[in-house]
Amino acid sequence: MPLVPEGLRARIARFDDRVDSAFDHVRGNPVADRIFYGASELGDFSLVWFILGALRGLRSERDWHAAVRVGVGLGVESALVNGVIKSFFRRRRPRTDGFVPTRRLRRPRTSSFPSGHATSAFSAAALLSEDDALWPLYYVIAGIVATSRVYVKMHHASDVVAGAALGAAMGRAARALFPLAPARGGYAAGGRGAPVLESDVPGRG
Repeated sequence: MPLVPEGLRARIARFDDRVDSAFDHVRGNPVADRIFYGASELGDFSLVWFILGALRGLRSERDWHAAVRVGVGLGVESALVNGVIKSFFRRRRPRTDGFVPTRRLRRPRTSSFPSGHATSAFSAAALLSEDDALWPLYYVIAGIVATSRVYVKMHHASDVVAGAALGAAMGRAARALFPLAPARGGYAAGGRGAPVLESDVPGRG
C-alpha cells in the first residue's frame, strides 16, 4: 500500500499477522469451516444481501422501497470500492503457502484493500436495519461475512476492519440522503408490543 506511511504499514502488518495466527487455531474445524466458507460464498456479489433485501421487500410497499434502496446502494458501493478505491492501494492478498482450503472459492483479482465483502456487508446492514426489528441479525450476519474473509485467507484483517468501517459509513450516508417515507401504524409507529427497532436504541438511528 504505497499511500500508507512505512511506519504505519509495519504496525498494520503486525496486527494482521497476530489476527491470522489466532485464526490458525480454528481453521480446519468442521463447524467453523461450514460457517465461514458458506458465509464467504454467500457474500460473493452481495448475494446474501440481495436475498435479505428481497425478503424484507415482501412485507409492505415501504419495505419494498427499502429493498430497492439496498440494491441501488450496493451497486454504487461496488462501483466506488472495486472501481475507484481499490485502484489507489493495489495491496496484495494474503500469502497462502501451506494453506489448504477445504472448499474452492473464487479468488478476486482486485486489490486486497479494502475488503469488498466487508464493505458491502456493513453497507447493506446499515441500510436494511432502518426501522426493522431484525437489525441485530443484519449486523451479526455482516460480521460473520466480513470475518470469513480472514478465515479463508482472502483478506488481511486490516482490509476487513477498513471495509467494515467504510461500508457502515456509506450505508449511513445513503440513509441520510435517501430516507424512507415515515412509517404509518403497526410496529414501526411504536404501538403496544412493538419490537425494539435500531432507531430506538440510544446512540443508534
